[in-house]
Parts: sequence; structure tokens; C-alpha cells
Amino acid sequence: MADNKLVDFLRSLKVTYSAYNLLHSSQLAHNKAPYKNAGLRKALFQSISSKDFKGLPVGDIPWMDKDVSFEEVKQKLRSTNFTDDVKEQILAWKENGYLVLKNFFAPQVANSINKEIEDLLADKKVEFTLGNKVMFANKQSKLIQGIATQKSITDILSFILGREVVPFQTINFITGSQQHAHSDSIHMTTYPLGYLIAIWVALEDIDETNGPLSYYPGSHKLPYILNHDYERGGNALTVGADSNYLKYEEKIGEVVRTTNFTKKIFTAKKGDVLVWHANLIHGGEKITNPNSTRKSMVVHYFAKDVIKYHEITERPALL
Repeated sequence: MADNKLVDFLRSLKVTYSAYNLLHSSQLAHNKAPYKNAGLRKALFQSISSKDFKGLPVGDIPWMDKDVSFEEVKQKLRSTNFTDDVKEQILAWKENGYLVLKNFFAPQVANSINKEIEDLLADKKVEFTLGNKVMFANKQSKLIQGIATQKSITDILSFILGREVVPFQTINFITGSQQHAHSDSIHMTTYPLGYLIAIWVALEDIDETNGPLSYYPGSHKLPYILNHDYERGGNALTVGADSNYLKYEEKIGEVVRTTNFTKKIFTAKKGDVLVWHANLIHGGEKITNPNSTRKSMVVHYFAKDVIKYHEITERPALL
């Protein structure tokens, strides 16, 4: 127990983060030009959070987060080769903050991802972390990286953000996450805000018994909840404690209770995809069938040429 407390303390020190980042400095180069463009006077290896942007211009937020008209979106869609269904849903993105892409990936693609994860686990190239998550399988698998960068999906995401996107991470699940409601922007953050986008791929049929994804349409229009909006803790020398994440979940719970957004449950067929906005509130429902699996894959994408960091841990993103 004492050893764990010492490890937690050392991890909370900003100097520890800085030392770690110095050892991975090549993976921080992506922030060099965006720091300069934003007028942010910090070394790339230093801790970073939303408070560092106070006093700086808001920046050029994603075009569909602006006061863009329905007709303007419709006009831009004319130059794409998206299906009519995708075009119709993109027209509602500003209001909804999500898309549902039915039968986007063939069942064989889902099967190949499931087999790849099984093999990677067996070969100990990946492992379960944070309970039931397989993180960054795309770094170990050309197959998964190829699916994450497939032009048919990245074209849609890049259109929505107005900038080219790059996959930052994959997360594979064998069972439901049962994760409390949250916005991804507390974990993977950009400046200007909003330049993160995610997809969730059903790798088997998902029903209401095996912990389906849930989300709150329209909640992306709420103010972003960042470290200064809850009791994160931390000071000039330390970042806030990981245990304080419960305070964040409580804050989101309060937001959900005091607004009139209605939760939707995403039951899906193998190959269906949900795309969501950086600030859409979502989570995982309870697993009511304890013997069930919920094989799925999340891919988080950052837009290029923006500052990429992790608000909750106050560290720059390593790419």
C-alpha cells in the first residue's frame, strides 16, 4: 500500500511528466507549429491544460460548430460522393452531434478484427488495461491501422471537422465498458476545442443485455467541462489525483440531470458504426446478461495542425 502511494505521488509530479516527455520528445513534434500559431509560450515537454490558453484567442473552431447555415452545409455536400443517407445525417450533425452508419463495415471485416485481437492477446503483443480495454492495437496491427485509416471513413470525419484527421488510438472491448457518462474531450483535448472525433464499431450484434453504448443527442452543444469546472485538485507542482475523476463523473451526472437531453441506446448489428462529436456525452449501459460479450472497437481521431493534449492528466499527446 505504501509503495502504491509513493508511485501515485511520483506520477502526480509535473516534473515526472516533463522527464517522461523529454524521453519521448520526437512524439511531441506535432505540437511545435500549433503552439507557435496559438502564441502558447510553453516547452513541448511541459504539462499543459486549458488554463494555459486563458487570454489567448478562442481560435478557429470546427466549421460545423460555428453558426453555419443548413444551406451552406448542403452546398458543400454536393462536392462529395457520400451516400444520400450519410449526407442527410451530416445535415443534422450540428443539431445531433452524431451519425449512425448502418452496415458500414462488412461482417467479414468485423470478424477479421476480432481474430486479430485474439491473436495479439495470445502473442502478448497487447494486454487488457483499465479493466477490459485493449489499448492501441493499431500500433501492433497493420490490419487494424488500415481499417482505422480507411478512406471511406476518414473522408466523412475530415468533412465534418474541416481538416484532415489522423487516428490517435484504438480501444478494443470484449465485454461492455459500463463506463459512466462522459465527454471524450476531458481525456483527449484540442486547442481550439472540438478537433477530436470518434467512431464506435460493432464487432458483433449488440442488444440491450450486453452493455450497449448510450449517448445524449444534442449534448455536444453544452459548454465543455474541463479541469477548472470540477474539483480536480493539483497545483503548481502536481497534477490532480486520478481518484478525483469521480468528481468529474459527478459533474457530468449533474449536467445530465439538470438538462433535458434524452438518452438513446445504440443497439447495433455487426459492422454498424456510430460517429460522435468531441463533446457528445456518452457511456456504456449496464450488462444484464453476465455471460454475454460486447465485441467492439473505438477509434479516436485528432485533426491535424491543432494542439493535442490530455486535459485530465495535463500532458501533451504523444503521437
